[in-house]
Amino acid sequence: MKKLILNLSLAAAVLVAACQPQEERQVDESAKPGEVIPDRRPGEFDGKIAETYKNSEADFPITRKAKEDAPNVILIMLDDVGFGASSTFGGPIPTPHLDALAEDGLRYNQWHTTALCSPTRASILTGKNHHEAGFGVISEIATGFPGYNSIMPDNSATIGQILKDNGYNTSWFGKNHNTPDYETSQAGPFDQWPTGMGFEYFFGFNGGDCNQYAPPLIENTRPILPPTDDPDYHLNKDMADRAINWIRNQKSTAPNKPFFVYFAPGATHAPHHAPKEWRDKFKGEFDEGWNKVSENTFKRMKAEGIIPENAQYNPIPEEVGVWDALSPDQQKVYARMMEVYAAFLAYTDYEIGRMLRAVEDLGQKENTLVIYAVGDNGASAEGGFTGTLNEIAADFNSYRPDVVKDALSRMDEIGTIDTYNLYPVGWAMAMNSPMKFAKRMASHFGGTRNGLVISWPKVIKDKGAIRSQFSHCTDIVPTILEACGIPQPKVVKGVKQTPMSGTSMMYTFDNPDAEETHKTQYFEMGGSRAVYHDGWVAATAHGLTPWSDDRPDNLTFENDVWELYNIREDFTENNDIAAEHPEKVEELKALFMKEAKAHDVLPLDDRGAERFSAQLTGRPSGPSEGVDHFVYYPGMIRLPEGSAPNFKNRTFTLTADVEIGDANTEGIIITQGGLYAGWGLMMDAGKPKFTYNWLQEDITSIEGETLKAGKHTITLKFNYSGGGMGKGAAIELLVDGNSVAQGNIPRTVPNRFSLDETLDVGMDTGTPVSKDYQTPFKFTGEIQQVAVDFN
Repeated sequence: MKKLILNLSLAAAVLVAACQPQEERQVDESAKPGEVIPDRRPGEFDGKIAETYKNSEADFPITRKAKEDAPNVILIMLDDVGFGASSTFGGPIPTPHLDALAEDGLRYNQWHTTALCSPTRASILTGKNHHEAGFGVISEIATGFPGYNSIMPDNSATIGQILKDNGYNTSWFGKNHNTPDYETSQAGPFDQWPTGMGFEYFFGFNGGDCNQYAPPLIENTRPILPPTDDPDYHLNKDMADRAINWIRNQKSTAPNKPFFVYFAPGATHAPHHAPKEWRDKFKGEFDEGWNKVSENTFKRMKAEGIIPENAQYNPIPEEVGVWDALSPDQQKVYARMMEVYAAFLAYTDYEIGRMLRAVEDLGQKENTLVIYAVGDNGASAEGGFTGTLNEIAADFNSYRPDVVKDALSRMDEIGTIDTYNLYPVGWAMAMNSPMKFAKRMASHFGGTRNGLVISWPKVIKDKGAIRSQFSHCTDIVPTILEACGIPQPKVVKGVKQTPMSGTSMMYTFDNPDAEETHKTQYFEMGGSRAVYHDGWVAATAHGLTPWSDDRPDNLTFENDVWELYNIREDFTENNDIAAEHPEKVEELKALFMKEAKAHDVLPLDDRGAERFSAQLTGRPSGPSEGVDHFVYYPGMIRLPEGSAPNFKNRTFTLTADVEIGDANTEGIIITQGGLYAGWGLMMDAGKPKFTYNWLQEDITSIEGETLKAGKHTITLKFNYSGGGMGKGAAIELLVDGNSVAQGNIPRTVPNRFSLDETLDVGMDTGTPVSKDYQTPFKFTGEIQQVAVDFN
């Protein structure tokens, strides 16, 4: 062993010597052949080497430690929850654990987001405005402009990185929608994944939403599979269990080291998935309809002091639909959709409560700062006027069938794995009560105002109070840093940091009347925009509504119509006074442009308003870019659609070399997508089969005869008809070069198979492409390889 250590030391010496600048290296002419002499310089080690230890003192680098008695921090971020949804802010959905947190801390009724998920999350993680952090839009529709490229710049370190560098253990549970869509595969790169952004542990999913019963789970950078044999599995419970275990282990191992948990459920983004017992709790609770629910929420808010006494009610626009004018069938279906949504939010509150109770059981409640953002934007109107049982079809591929007729025969399926459900616009507007508009609209508070609760029992003494200072998602990181006694870093990993845009909210903790410090804030999303300054808001919807992508053909940024509101007197933006103060409108329009220039908003890019059409503008396509031939092997699973080859609107060939064991050989050979849209090449009871699922509406299958045992080549030719997006295709199945089945697919998926389903070889890791099989449907023969060729 000593000889080995000596040899390694000599090797290290050689390496060090080789790396020295040539002009500085010394050569010992007395060295024998093969003998390595350490590099020496005049005056160094003049005596025996052993003598140098007499003049040396052993020491270790100082490990970074948090300040004494630094708080633990839990940052909770819900998804698509409107200001008027939770009982904590006067809404109709009971959230008792959030209520209890608010009673032990503070509620903020003028806290704002960006109007869309990825952008808000980029801001809440960095303290920067969303364009500065690269997220002017969600990652799936990123464009090439700096403020819209979905790449967090190195000069915008996350709160995870900052806290880790200052002695915290850091973790992230749940949704990550802040990695470029084309970098979400196992090939990385991983610097824009949570573990590359300062989070020591990550458990969750990459993408905008996911199936709560069959989520595409990631642990750190490794795909893992949810249990397929647990009928009660739900991601919310899994997340809470893992967060509890992580917190317990961290405190057991390092009792004096504080922790940071970023907890970001998929709730309540579509699909609205909740366990049956929770869905059943709300039967009949919303039969009065969205107009009455919205009005009653407004009354409760006033009665509970959540909004000012002089606040005005913004009724739900008639364009959205008047509940009493709907047919009985429509009311029945839409009420059930809302019941399921309420169940999803209430159940999420329950699981978060379990996590917080575990912190209390550890004796950590008193010195744990909990920041709970009740939504990353307003409630979602993306379900359209009728709602949908398949968001993939409706929102991402613009197909909206007769939902009511379909749903009446599937009432018990709403909220189960069989649907990817989202409620109608009317309920979104009711959940945003009493604000105007909804998610995606940065111009009005219905898109940007969310409830916020902050609890820190050791510090906050004005328990149960409300704070009304204007604040923004960029304020979260500065608040955490001040609470932890950490200055905003000037350099992180050798990169100079730009100043944070937000301001700490700690000044409000003990002073309800403190003058607000966040005096100016711009808003922009898809061309809708606004600017707040010292109590005034100027806003333009840019011709948009939350439920439509259509804009007037002649609309430009220059001829947008702007509105004006005095927020100090008009809490809900009810009274547009632009005509009375044209000079104030011009002043604020100029201020918006000043802020836009300062924060990477320019050039204004409204393509994000058109959702998935912008992904066709030539953004990188990840590992598949420029490649027309791929070879996949068994075990290649969970390749996200954004990083996989594009199988839409083009011709391709699948060639699988397999070995069949017997006449019962079955299982997936290769598949993409799932129950809501997708395709799969498989063996079914010994027969080769190809199935194409068009948005859960048309399912086309062709199959051959039973194959004999032995090696075979199975080929699927997919010949796209062309002539635009979503057109038909002719398909042909071949075995060993011989045609065995043909068919025609009348229409194909134009934009997206899924946000969470993946490309898999040898098994199906998500939901099945059809109900003819159950996942994981592992291939029981042997796959040598599967080749994919694009023509």
